[in-house]
Amino acid sequence: MPADTMPTVKICGLQSVEVLKSVIHLPIDHIGLVFAPSKRQVKPDKAAELISYLRNEADHGISVPLTVGVFVNPSQEQLKEIMEVAPLDIVQLHSQETPEFCKWVREQFDVQVFKSVSISKSENKIPSSSEVAAQLDPYIGSVDAVLLDTFDPVYGGGSGKTFAWDCIPVYQEWARKAGVKLLVAGGLQPDNVDQLVEAYRPDGVDVSSGVETDGVKDIAKITAFVERVTGK
Repeated sequence: MPADTMPTVKICGLQSVEVLKSVIHLPIDHIGLVFAPSKRQVKPDKAAELISYLRNEADHGISVPLTVGVFVNPSQEQLKEIMEVAPLDIVQLHSQETPEFCKWVREQFDVQVFKSVSISKSENKIPSSSEVAAQLDPYIGSVDAVLLDTFDPVYGGGSGKTFAWDCIPVYQEWARKAGVKLLVAGGLQPDNVDQLVEAYRPDGVDVSSGVETDGVKDIAKITAFVERVTGK
């Protein structure tokens, strides 16, 4: 990412139109709606309500974030049913989805596809360029971004814990060669995201539990997080 370009900001796990109304003025690029099993899971009709609010704002000339649906090993049928009710801008896939499946999603719904890569918190070995290429080269042409997240044994991601950031550069090198974005999640919060951005300059950052208080989205924490990333 060029030195003068700020990372995109994704606030994940929104469930409330009221919260969305409270942060719509902030320079947020993506809103994450979790359809995978999670305490932040939204039903399709609630997601449709959030999307409808954003589109109404956009119709009035307001710049709004893109919506990202977060899924873990969804079936084609599940995606079709959800997209009919809640037309997402981006589909984020968080498990063992194949390159073929990612390509199908991209073409079927004319959306961007983000593919997560889970990194173990206890991982102490930085993968080689050839190992990363072997893992991710099959996804070239099927995804628009790769999201590094801390592995969670139940949900795949969303653990609220950081991974060893020194493995980021090898994935970043691959992403630049492949022409896709590199996003980073996993344990980010207002107190550490500026360190990540300064040291590694990812194309985007993704936060969920790091901007919550007692499991509820905290407007002050969201505002602080965005300010630390964008300086705005």
